[in-house]
Amino acid sequence: MRNSQYRQIKRIAVIGAGTMGAQIAAHIANVGIPCDLLDIPPTELTAEERANGLTLDSPVVRNRIAQSALDRMKSAKTRSPFYVSDAAELIRVGNFHDHAEWLADADWIIEAVVENLDVKKQVHGRIDQHRRHGTLVSSNTSGISIRTVAEDLSEDYQECFLGAHFFNPPRYMYLIELIPTEATRPDLIEFISGFAEHTLGKGVVRCKDTPNFIANRIGIFSIMHAIHLMLEEGYTIDEVDAITGPPMGRPRSATFRLGDIIGLDVLVDVANNVYENAPDDERREVFRVPDFILQMVEKGWHGEKTGGGFYQRRRGENGSEIWTLDYNTLEYVPRSEVQFDSIGKIRRIADTGERLKALICSDDRAGRFAWECFSHTMCYAAARIPEIADDLESIDKVMKWGFNWELGIFEAWDAIGVPESAARIKSENYAIPPLVENLLESGRTSFYKTSSTSKPVKSNADASLTDMGDGVLCLEFHSKMNTIDNPSIEMMFEALDEVERNFKGLVIGNHADNFSVGANLALMLERARNGDWEALEGMISAYQRANMRFRLSPKPVVAAPAGMALGGGCEIAFGADRVCAAAETYIGLVEVGVGLIPAAGGVKEMAIRCLEDVPLDADVELFPHVKRAFETVAYAKVSESAAGAKQLGYLRETDTVSINRTHHLQDAKQLVLAMGAEGYQEPQPREVLVLGGTGLDPLRSEIDLAQRAGRLSDHDVKILNQLAFVLCGGELTTPQYVSEDYLLELEREAFLGLCGEEKTHQRIEYTLKTGKPLRN
Repeated sequence: MRNSQYRQIKRIAVIGAGTMGAQIAAHIANVGIPCDLLDIPPTELTAEERANGLTLDSPVVRNRIAQSALDRMKSAKTRSPFYVSDAAELIRVGNFHDHAEWLADADWIIEAVVENLDVKKQVHGRIDQHRRHGTLVSSNTSGISIRTVAEDLSEDYQECFLGAHFFNPPRYMYLIELIPTEATRPDLIEFISGFAEHTLGKGVVRCKDTPNFIANRIGIFSIMHAIHLMLEEGYTIDEVDAITGPPMGRPRSATFRLGDIIGLDVLVDVANNVYENAPDDERREVFRVPDFILQMVEKGWHGEKTGGGFYQRRRGENGSEIWTLDYNTLEYVPRSEVQFDSIGKIRRIADTGERLKALICSDDRAGRFAWECFSHTMCYAAARIPEIADDLESIDKVMKWGFNWELGIFEAWDAIGVPESAARIKSENYAIPPLVENLLESGRTSFYKTSSTSKPVKSNADASLTDMGDGVLCLEFHSKMNTIDNPSIEMMFEALDEVERNFKGLVIGNHADNFSVGANLALMLERARNGDWEALEGMISAYQRANMRFRLSPKPVVAAPAGMALGGGCEIAFGADRVCAAAETYIGLVEVGVGLIPAAGGVKEMAIRCLEDVPLDADVELFPHVKRAFETVAYAKVSESAAGAKQLGYLRETDTVSINRTHHLQDAKQLVLAMGAEGYQEPQPREVLVLGGTGLDPLRSEIDLAQRAGRLSDHDVKILNQLAFVLCGGELTTPQYVSEDYLLELEREAFLGLCGEEKTHQRIEYTLKTGKPLRN
């Protein structure tokens, strides 16, 4: 019984429908597991409830808190907690008083109530009255002692209890910290680690039960140290965020923007937790919250959730503006443009370690501040081993996975040079932590051993071929944003040649943030304006041929998109026989937004996909399916997840989804091997059913109506008419079958014609400058 109970989780209950609890429930629903979301019954009626004659005993009132949380998530306009809206149907809302018996049905109970030890103890006492014997229970907390939460409860409860700290927002943040106590059963820890990794798609780090665990112990130290240093040296909030963001290999949220996202009230609570509960910490005073932040919290200036924190968004003459807090006066002032010579010089250094090293070696205000921040954080992290973690890899993982740093602390330390930085720290009369002293005394000069990585089979400036083992080759793009240009296309052909000669199959994918954002627009614009039509047509023709060779390859080809797979990136995925998409894949044909249409097989594939599962008999209307495909491309729709991509028709139901990005490429590799083992059959060219005039005429009519209603410009009309023309197979009078090559030729001609339009040039130029579409 002790091991068999944890073989599967069929239902989960989340107690606490605040931001974290509700979004944890949403992510549980994302992976297909039914979830109960419970909160307390309200103690007061809203005005609307009174007007409707409801009372505090009305079920709709008693469930209001959880239901409202679910409704907010369902209506989220951006960064939805759900992969697709349908996932919300797996969440059942209730309240902790009337529906506590539901806990008996749960295989895992997650407490996510307010960060207050007394409240948490009360909640867990009630859970213990209703849970099944042996049911897993966890507490989601930023740093409250896990042991003390359940110390008064039964032996079975303590054996089945641990901390499970999700990071906000749970769908998007990769890290989960697991914090067992001395009483937690080892088999439970192993099970929940595997479940979190393989079912929830999380990066799991096991932590010790110390104040704030690992991520918030180190991360909040870094934030608080930067704030104190700013006050001591007279920097501004704008200056600090200009330094501590991408120049140091950290997100654009940097320090103060991150504080606004976290919430100043939460930041204060987490900092106070270390100050009060780690009296022996040699850097304890760093966690003392400055007076100006305490005053902000008293005023209710908590950051994004209250409309103002270190920054405030205001409406100005030119639209929305960001103003910055002057911490000396507690007044907001217009945001200042910060320029540092050192940051200007290092901006183009792509390698994070090289960029950080160049910055901290700069003798200007930015370089000095960056060195002070990083050196103190390095030493603090090193001094916390083995207090908060037994190994430095755990600290590096949490900073990358929980705070989105490009390099972990010890990885970055290796990059800037351990002996050199240690000497500099000593010269400034600071102590070197024993971990570093021991490292250098042993004769080693880095924390990580340099691993010998296998050389690419072939490579050029934009792409590489790498042997993944077991007879599978990987094609990886590595240009800026993985844009596609002639070198990329050349390597696509090289990949296919290599696979046919020497490998069992091919994976197209990479470990970058984005699969590919499509063709190199800047180069295409240059060629179009120069009238270099031969080069443009040659590139598009080669792109089409490469994708067709992927599709017709005698060996399995699996595309592994993750992050953005836009335009030509989407079309590469279309070319593969199967797709193994990361759960967080944002895929779409977006060419219309820059005045073009897809031309590397995108329209052709949408023509195929929109009808391939439709019964072709006399009673079935085909036009609605073609119209839906047309609108998907015309509105440049981009999926918000891999599940959403299936709803839009960019992925097929037979395509697979990899929930954990770390395992993504290996999952794709295993799919290639499975396809080969099942007896892969070389695909053949397809005949494509197109509607001709029976589809084209009504689409043209709808385009005309939209223009008359003022929704489309003349150039919009030109683009959409070309899209409709290709999708329906040109000027055919009746529905008929055509070849794939026929549709590709129509794509190419329409694309090149639009490349000659000045208004298209303007759209491309505007998008390159702003990242936004232009309506002209």
